[in-house]
Amino acid sequence: MDSLYVLIPIAILFVLIAVGVFFWAVRSDQFEDLERQGMNILLDDQPQKKKPENAEKDDH
Repeated sequence: MDSLYVLIPIAILFVLIAVGVFFWAVRSDQFEDLERQGMNILLDDQPQKKKPENAEKDDH
């Protein structure tokens, strides 16, 4: 029974922290665009442009 006097305030503290983190995430627009990040993994990266071989030797 004595452990409840410790566990209940700890549980309330955890709930308050979780609610605070949730409201912080909502205010900082963490949930603004949920679809874009999920679709980014499906898209191919843009091909890298090759540099011409003569571009590195332009020390003249």
